[in-house]
Amino acid sequence: QVQLVESGGGLVQAGGSLRLSCAASGRTFSTYTMGWFRQAPGKEREFVATMRWSGSSTYYTDSVKGRFTISRDNAKNTVYLQMNSLKPEDTAVYYCAGRKYGGLSYYVAEYDYWGQGTQVTVSS
Repeated sequence: QVQLVESGGGLVQAGGSLRLSCAASGRTFSTYTMGWFRQAPGKEREFVATMRWSGSSTYYTDSVKGRFTISRDNAKNTVYLQMNSLKPEDTAVYYCAGRKYGGLSYYVAEYDYWGQGTQVTVSS
């Protein structure tokens, strides 16, 4: 069993930056594919970024490419999402997710573990 706890959200002006962290419990974290998703009010949860356990492969949704970076530190059982050049449309609750088996995925249903989410609000 893996538990995920996000932190680092907050209120930031457009053009600013935030770094989200996701701390994982469980000895097998280092073998999981990890992902970040977000959900804005009234909208479905959507994919943001994903990374394989080795860190060798990453994938981003088009709207964040060049602005967001996913990374992980397996020694610390932590995955990060560095968000730069934030826009008001990035406002959402951001969720960390872990996929026990399989490679990169942008499907919500293919992730086995979820954090509670952290709010990111970008003001214009």
